[in-house]
Amino acid sequence: MDGLLFYATTAALMVMMINSGFGAVGRGSVRGRPVPWVAVGLTTLALAGVVLQLYWAGAMAALDHDPAKTGWWRVFTSVFMQNGGVAGAVWNIATLAAVAALAQWFWGGRLTVVLFLAGVLLPEHLDVLLGLGGPSTDPRDFAGSSGATYFLGASLALALLTRTRIRKEQVLATGVPVLGLAMWFLQDNGHGLVAVYGFALAILVWAARRWMRSAARRSSRPTA
Repeated sequence: MDGLLFYATTAALMVMMINSGFGAVGRGSVRGRPVPWVAVGLTTLALAGVVLQLYWAGAMAALDHDPAKTGWWRVFTSVFMQNGGVAGAVWNIATLAAVAALAQWFWGGRLTVVLFLAGVLLPEHLDVLLGLGGPSTDPRDFAGSSGATYFLGASLALALLTRTRIRKEQVLATGVPVLGLAMWFLQDNGHGLVAVYGFALAILVWAARRWMRSAARRSSRPTA
């Protein structure tokens, strides 16, 4: 029962983030938007990782992020390895494709890449900084794209919050970090914690972008 609740809340959080993304970019505008090439690229890498695992038995050992092994590349290559069986791989790749596409349509390609890489690199260091433990020793955590996807997905909740005045959508968006914290405290579910990290970083990114746009407008005004 506990395992079922774990997966149910993890899935619910993702559904909330994807719905937030649709709300932020506009459901009716999706078909008319350009191809999200960053999302296509990330999804292709994830699919290539699965194919590599199928045809090379040593792929996981060579490319995962086991802290007992050396190799600077592991933190990046491990994201495109999958360690949750067939169902886990399908879920991870499908959600990566959806989240990355929505993120690119809202944030743009460059910021989407930055946020995704932040989701790869930051959570482990933030855990240490906040005293939440060091690198995981659970082999299930040595690979998989879900952490970076949930981190990026949480930025969609912040995106919706900055775009809407509809009460229902505001509740949906703020529910993402709230549920994420609850998942962390009650289930020790790392997906919830990385979502909180992603939401917090998105606040900083949105504020910085808003400030830069405001500064650009001020500088473009004619002087008397």
